[in-house]
Amino acid sequence: MNAHPLLIGAADGRPVAITPRMANRHGLIAGATGTGKTITLQTLAQSFSDLGVPVFVPDIKGDFSGIAAPGELSDRVRERAAQVGLDELEMHGAPTVFWDVFGEHGHPLRLTVADLGPTLLSRLMNLNETQSGLMQLVFRVADDKGWLLLDLKDLRAMVGWVGEQRQALSRDYGNIAPASIGAIQRALLNLESQGADGFFGEPAVTLEDFLQTDEQGRGVVNILHAERLYRSSPLVYSTLLLWLLSELFEQLPEVGDADKPRFVMFFDEAHLLFKDAPRSLTDRIEQVVRLIRSKGVGVYFVTQSPLDLPEPVLGQLGNRIQHALRAFTPRDQRAVRTAAQTFRANPKLNTEQVIMELSTGSALVSVLDEQGQPTPVERTLIRPPASRMGPLIDAERRSLIQQSPLAGAYDTPVDRESAYQILEQQAKAALSDATVEASTQRAAQTRRQGRAPARRGDSLVTATAKSTARAIGTQLGRQIVRGLLGSLTGRRR
Repeated sequence: MNAHPLLIGAADGRPVAITPRMANRHGLIAGATGTGKTITLQTLAQSFSDLGVPVFVPDIKGDFSGIAAPGELSDRVRERAAQVGLDELEMHGAPTVFWDVFGEHGHPLRLTVADLGPTLLSRLMNLNETQSGLMQLVFRVADDKGWLLLDLKDLRAMVGWVGEQRQALSRDYGNIAPASIGAIQRALLNLESQGADGFFGEPAVTLEDFLQTDEQGRGVVNILHAERLYRSSPLVYSTLLLWLLSELFEQLPEVGDADKPRFVMFFDEAHLLFKDAPRSLTDRIEQVVRLIRSKGVGVYFVTQSPLDLPEPVLGQLGNRIQHALRAFTPRDQRAVRTAAQTFRANPKLNTEQVIMELSTGSALVSVLDEQGQPTPVERTLIRPPASRMGPLIDAERRSLIQQSPLAGAYDTPVDRESAYQILEQQAKAALSDATVEASTQRAAQTRRQGRAPARRGDSLVTATAKSTARAIGTQLGRQIVRGLLGSLTGRRR
C-alpha cells in the first residue's frame, strides 16, 4: 500500500497528500471546465475507498463510472506515476453501487415526501415564506392525524383537503389562505411535469445503504447518475444532495477526532446548493457543514470558482485543490484573486499568476497538516487514478447493477396505505352516503309533489362528499364523481 493513502500528487518531487485524520475538515476542488477536476475527483474518491471510507459522488456528465473498472497502465500513465513517486501503480477498480432517480442507469433512488420534509420540499417547489409556512402546517396536520405522506399524490390530496377544511382547521392551526393553497397546488403540478413523481415513494433509500464496505474492507463508491436529472431538474438534484447531508448530520453519532472519516460526500456543481436559496436555508447549510465533521463526515465541494460558495462555507474548507481559471471577464478576474487569497501564501509562487498558467492535470494545492494548519500552496502534478479514465460501456454497468448487493431491493414500487388512500376511502364512503340520501330525498319529493324536485341547497352529507372528492383531486377521484353523476342521470360512462 502506498505510504500516502490520500496522495494527491507531487510538487518538486515531494508528495502532496491529505492527512487521513484531517480529511473530515472538508475540501474544495475548483477550476474551469476541461482542466482536470473530474480526474482529481476520481483519484480522491478511489483513495478514500481504498482507505475503507464509503463515498457518495454525483455523476453529472456520465463519465465517472469508469472508477468501477481497472485502468489501463499505458506509457503515459507510467510516466505520470513515476513523476509523482508511484514506482508501482496497481490498476484496480473500486467497489461501486450505481443510483439513478429515474431507474435507468442504476438502482431507483426514491425518498418519501416525509423524508424530504417541509423545508426542503418548499425549496424544491420555489415557495415563498408564506407558502412555506402553509407547507409546514400541512405536514403538522398530517402528523396529528397519523396520515403518512409518502408520494406526491399523498401531498396533493392532503393540500386539497386542508384547503377544503380550512375554516375548521384555522381554529387550531391558524389562518389558511386559499391563494397559498392554489400556489402550492400549481407548484405540485409543475413538479410532476418535471418527472419528480418518480422520485417520491417507497421503497425509500436509507442512509445505511450508502455506508457500506465490501468484503475486502474497501468503502463502496455510491455513484448517482445525474446526467438527465441535472439537465431536466437541477433543483431536484441539489435538493437530493441537501437531504443526504441533512440525514448524515441528524442520524450519525459523534465520533470525535477519528483516524479517518466515516463517510465522504462530494458536491459536484456546488453552486446549485446556494442558488436562490432563502437565507434561512443557507444559514442551515453553513451550520451543518461546520458541525458535521464531528460526525466523521468529510464534505468536498466541486465547482468552477470559489466565488460560487458563500464565504462562511469557503472558510471551513481546509483541503483545497485549485485547477486553472481563465480571466476573460471582470468576474473571472475577481474569481482568480479570490482563489489566490484563500491559500496560505508561498513566497516562491505568484499564486494569482500561476492559477491562470496551470496545464491540465496540474493544480495549486494546500492541505491541512497534522496540527490542522494549512500548508503553503504548492504547484502540484496530480497523480493518475488506478481505475479507468472514461465511462463504462452499458453492458459493464448492467452487469455491476445485477451483481450489486442491493439488486432487486428497490426495483418494484410499493404503494401502501397513506394520506391519499385514507382520503380516497373517505370520499367513497361520503359519496355512497350521498347517493343513498339523494335517491331517498328524490323519491320522497316525487311522491309528495308528483314532479321533479326543485334544486335545493346541498345537505351536510352531500356537501361533505363533494368537499372530500375535490380534496382528492386525482383521476380516480374524478372517476368516482362521474360514476355517481352517471347513475343519477341514467347516462352510461
